[in-house]
Amino acid sequence: MELLYSTLLFLLVAGAAAVIGVRLWARPKAAMDRVTGTVVDPRINMPRHPSLVLHEVVRKIGALLPTSPKDAGRAQRLLIRAGFRNPGAMRLLYGAKVSLGVVLPAVAAVAVAGWDGPADRKMILVGGALLAGFSAPGYWVRWHAKRRQKKVRRGLPDALDLLVICVESGLGLDQALIQTAKELEMAHPQISEEFALVNLELKAGKRRVEALRNLAERTSVEELKKLVAVIIQADRFGTGVAQSLRTHSDYMRVQSRQQAEEKAAKLGVKLVFPIFFCILPTLFVVTVGPVAVRIVRELLPMMNNI
Repeated sequence: MELLYSTLLFLLVAGAAAVIGVRLWARPKAAMDRVTGTVVDPRINMPRHPSLVLHEVVRKIGALLPTSPKDAGRAQRLLIRAGFRNPGAMRLLYGAKVSLGVVLPAVAAVAVAGWDGPADRKMILVGGALLAGFSAPGYWVRWHAKRRQKKVRRGLPDALDLLVICVESGLGLDQALIQTAKELEMAHPQISEEFALVNLELKAGKRRVEALRNLAERTSVEELKKLVAVIIQADRFGTGVAQSLRTHSDYMRVQSRQQAEEKAAKLGVKLVFPIFFCILPTLFVVTVGPVAVRIVRELLPMMNNI
């Protein structure tokens, strides 16, 4: 049975590699045309990287799946929050779920086929592989979204300081957003990208309030939502944008200091478990170890002789 499974797996992998090789690299006419410098027929498909072929296959699988509008909207918002704004990103996500949900249980079934164990445990392993394969892409997107939110939150103080400087120097709010996006393109590319999208929405004809609200909705960062609310209120009630941004900057600086103090206060409690499980055993070995060895070598033989 093991030999049969191994033979089938080898034939499957060899056949897939042969098909991919023939489709991607076995193109002598196109290679000769490129070497000789002649014009290549545009109808000839240029060879692509295997990863692109895999993405295309997964995207086609995802396009075949029916999705409810509610789930599709939630997944689309999560992908946008993670920074994946390609129209085919949602299809790729669902295709990855289906592909991993089929491949991982198949691999698990092949792995436990030769295991002499109870059938219920084999079914549990296969079911766990199915659940892991179907859930892994979603968890990866959520992790990527949280990571991007953390980077946006980290770059927000610098962006706010630049906004204050630009507005106080005489620039309008739109020009200040553009200049901030340009200045932070290398240091904080995530928040620079978000400000650039706000500029594009303004150029497309959207109102400033709507573009700023879309910014808060895309990122779902609480600090950025507060900044958007401050700018909208200042624009609505006619107050000075520079003064509002300066006040909000001072507020965020105080809040950051309080959060740092809170983390420092929690540090002692968090260090209890590493100290108890990692440092105290080594201290016991260093301090009590020699005494225990001396007792075993000298005191116990003396007690036995008595």
